[in-house]
Amino acid sequence: MSTHKIYIKNEQDKEAYTPAMRSYIQAAVRDTLEHESFEDLCEISVTLTDNDGIRKLNAEYRNNDKETDVLSFPLFDGEYTEEDLVDGYLPLGDIVISLEKAREQAEAIGHNINVEVAFLCVHSTLHLLGYDHETSPEDEAEMFSVQEKIMERFRK
Repeated sequence: MSTHKIYIKNEQDKEAYTPAMRSYIQAAVRDTLEHESFEDLCEISVTLTDNDGIRKLNAEYRNNDKETDVLSFPLFDGEYTEEDLVDGYLPLGDIVISLEKAREQAEAIGHNINVEVAFLCVHSTLHLLGYDHETSPEDEAEMFSVQEKIMERFRK
């Protein structure tokens, strides 16, 4: 059985990138795709960076010169055709996570960094699938409700 392709690249050295974190990232992305009944095979790239790296990307792509926890770069706005597939896979987009910011947030909330990274992956994968919490209070409520349902298994 074929499965989605999830590419993970670590471009930082401030936080440990462990096999457990890799498993959380893969599970979070796959669980989100499954929850949303996304049946086409897809590929998603996840890049791990630090606060400086994500600040530079945030400034370049969102004109916001400050660090953030995660950035999403969807390749489609919900519409795609067979011609968009690459070797049978739909390239959905890229996720960039600051592990430095994820650690800060995990400590502030009181949970493990892997749970925080999973949360950021769920959140960002939903963006790649077309959710946007910045468009209206209703859209925000819908997206946050969906991500909480998906995150239930990671918080046990």
